[in-house]
Amino acid sequence: MDDEDFIRENAVEYLKFYCDNVYEAKDGEDGLIKYNKYKPDIIITDIKMPKLNGLNMIKRIRQKDKLSKIIVATAFLETSYLLEAIELGLIKYLVKPLSEDNLLPVLKLCIENIIEEKSIFNIDKIFTFDLFNDSLFYKEKQIILTKTELSFLKLLITNRNRVVKYSEFNDKIWNGEMSDNALRSIVKELRKKISKKAIKNVSGIGYQINE
Repeated sequence: MDDEDFIRENAVEYLKFYCDNVYEAKDGEDGLIKYNKYKPDIIITDIKMPKLNGLNMIKRIRQKDKLSKIIVATAFLETSYLLEAIELGLIKYLVKPLSEDNLLPVLKLCIENIIEEKSIFNIDKIFTFDLFNDSLFYKEKQIILTKTELSFLKLLITNRNRVVKYSEFNDKIWNGEMSDNALRSIVKELRKKISKKAIKNVSGIGYQINE
């Protein structure tokens, strides 16, 4: 987000080499509109912009979003701006003019953080599942799962926003040969290892994981 057309257009062209979707905004108010519409993972913004400055825009975003990675790129060097920016949970404060040498490492850091956050799933606050390494932990201790238990739990977690149907378990875990006893047994054993409340049964449809 930048109010100078030339700078903004050049930045967008550059970012398209590294990012699938790039959205631009000409000021802070436009930035909020674009944020609410697209919910970007990474935000790059100037501080001094018309209508709504960059720091106030970030404050509005941070009221409901603590996860988006935010990079401030600005010509301002005042300590007050720097301290205020840091308190808003920024990834980096970059001084203009931006270059590939100073921007690209920060983008890579943002992407690594996003991947790490999306790979870790919390269950009942004390259990975590690492989707990259297919591992379940109680605090820092790994919990051993059978192959079928692992496949079942991973299917629930990767579809965490919906109910996984019985037919999906049948197709993806038991290759069309699932029995009611086998399904109930897996759920029973997993509830012993994590929590009775962790796996919710939706009668007549399937199961869903509870965060």
